[in-house]
Amino acid sequence: MKYPNAIQTVLDRIAALGDPIRLRMLRLLETEELSVGEVARVLQVPQSTASRHLKVLSEGGWLLRRQLGTASYYRVVLDDLTEDERALWVTVRGQMTDIVETAEDARRIDAVIAERATDSVSFFGRLAGGWDALRGELFGNQFTAQALLTMLPRTWTVADVGCGTGNVAELLAPCVNEVIAVDQSEPMLEAAEQRLGGATNVRFVVGSVESMPMDDSSVDAVVCVLVLHHVDDPVAALREMARVLRSDRGGGVALVVDMLEHTRVEYRHTMGHKHLGFSEAQLAELFRAGGFGAPDVRVIRAESQAKGPGLFAAVGRTN
Repeated sequence: MKYPNAIQTVLDRIAALGDPIRLRMLRLLETEELSVGEVARVLQVPQSTASRHLKVLSEGGWLLRRQLGTASYYRVVLDDLTEDERALWVTVRGQMTDIVETAEDARRIDAVIAERATDSVSFFGRLAGGWDALRGELFGNQFTAQALLTMLPRTWTVADVGCGTGNVAELLAPCVNEVIAVDQSEPMLEAAEQRLGGATNVRFVVGSVESMPMDDSSVDAVVCVLVLHHVDDPVAALREMARVLRSDRGGGVALVVDMLEHTRVEYRHTMGHKHLGFSEAQLAELFRAGGFGAPDVRVIRAESQAKGPGLFAAVGRTN
């Protein structure tokens, strides 16, 4: 028999209450927001069973569902129910005071909440693989790198050599006193200047990594990202970096980010690469010949969508 929509809705709401497990769930979720796994543990039922009953209650309009990464959390909010629904639930709940299972549920939920508060392994286990997705959804994927850059001394002057369109200078500018963006291509510098038009502490200079138009000992750090493989003489480039770095206050820092040694010979022809990356042994030799101590070389973890060779970050210091 087909009923009018209003009557059918009432019947659906009542039908959703027609199971002892679902009634116990509503009692729990009126007092505490719980994940599917937590509901299953309190009620001592398989998680698949808990999921099935929670779905019925949600579709019946009794529960609010909140997604946290890959986990779903459920709660009964009386104020979000209609007056008739509240009255129905209060009436049903009033008949459950002497049921043994509800008293046991109340004891178990206390244990689950205590475990949640004190056991950090359990806490992060509930979030599991959803934590990174949640963090990215809430805050984006760039904030960690930007926050770490604020560890740089605010007083520093940093040269971004081979700056290209200014993606590195853009990250550095809010964190240091001055950025000197150096590139031998005037169109690249124009693009970088347009990109960083609002930054008042970035100076744009035409020059190459082998010949920077800067005074000796004039910068605290040099950054050279994906440039060294284009240079005929990497030692000359490193000597030039050492020249412009400060020799006082403990010396300066050079950061070189480039490709690990690879066999993609076609890059010489398609992109004008002079070197097919660098091995750690080569880097140690190049940095020493360029006037630095032994570099600290770290392989950068590859991103899943990256198609190019692996990358490294090498840090050298002048004495």
